[in-house]
Amino acid sequence: MQDSLASSKVSSFELPDHLHEQLEEGKRLRHQGYRGRFAPSPTGPLHLGNLRTALMSWLQARLANGTWLLRVDDLDRPRNRAGALESLQHDLRWLGLDWDGPVFLQSQRRGLYSSVLSTLRRQGKLYACRCSRRMLADVSAPVGRGLIYPGTCRDLELFWGWHEGRLPSWRLRVSEQFSEISGDVILRRADGFTAYHLATVVDELTLGISEVVRGEDLLVAMPAQLAVIDAMSQRPPVYRHVPLLCDAQGRKLAKREGQAGLDDLRSQGLGPSQVVGWLAASQELIAVGSELTAVELLSELKKKKGALEAVLKP
Repeated sequence: MQDSLASSKVSSFELPDHLHEQLEEGKRLRHQGYRGRFAPSPTGPLHLGNLRTALMSWLQARLANGTWLLRVDDLDRPRNRAGALESLQHDLRWLGLDWDGPVFLQSQRRGLYSSVLSTLRRQGKLYACRCSRRMLADVSAPVGRGLIYPGTCRDLELFWGWHEGRLPSWRLRVSEQFSEISGDVILRRADGFTAYHLATVVDELTLGISEVVRGEDLLVAMPAQLAVIDAMSQRPPVYRHVPLLCDAQGRKLAKREGQAGLDDLRSQGLGPSQVVGWLAASQELIAVGSELTAVELLSELKKKKGALEAVLKP
C-alpha cells in the first residue's frame, strides 16, 4: 500500500522559510545514507517487545552502515512517568544498542509542530471538529483496529475557540485517495496537545529518516501518516514492521500491565548476551539458546544476507 500511495501526486504546500529549510535539511540527510530511529514513549519501563523492536531497528541501521537515532515521544505529559527517560536509555545501553547524536525529545520540538499546524490551517487544510469520542464510536466505519472518521464536521465551519467548556480538535482535510483508508486525521487534540500522527511525520521528515522499523501494531497508523505527508507535499520514508512479541496467552505485551522486561531478567542473573540471544532467536535469526552481544549478532547477520529483511514486514 505504501508504494502506491507514496507514488501519487502530492498536493501543494507553501512553506514559510524556516520550515522549508528544515524539510530541505531532512531531505539532504536522507540522501546521505540510511537513517533509522527508535521512538519510545517515557510512560514506563520498556518491555521485551519494545526492546526486540529496538534491536531489529538498530541491526537494520548498522547493517546498512547508517545512522540510528533515539527520539522520545514525550508530548503526552500526563502519561509520562518520572525516571522513565533515564530508564529507557539505560536499558538500551545495557543491551549494547548505541544511538547516534543527541536524544531528540518531542517536548523540545513543539514550536516546529505548531508552525506546521499554523501553515496547514492558514492554507485551509484544517478544520475544527467537535465530535466526541462516544459519537465517533457510534458513526465511524471500522478499518483494521481503527475507525474512519465520516467527515461530520468537515463542511460546518465551526468556531475554533472554546465552546461549552472545551476546544475543538483540528482535523486534516485529506485528499480523495486517503478518504476511505484514513479519514480526516486529527492533528491537534481537543486538549491542546499535538497529535501523534503530526509529530511523528514532522520528525521523520525533518530528521531525514529514510526507513522506519517499528512494531506491527503501528501498521494501522500508516495510512494516516501517509495522508499527512501527502498534505505536506513530501515523500514518505520506507516503513517496515516487526512482528509483535506476545505472552503465553497470545496477548501483546504492554507497559500498562506491568510486563516490563529487563529489571526482572537482571534480578534473575541474566546478562545482555543472554537477552540479546533470546530476542534474536525469537525472530529465528539465530539458534535458540545462543548467547552473544549485539555487536556479535550484527557480525553474524552480515554473513546471512537478507536474514533480517525476511522478518521485517512492509
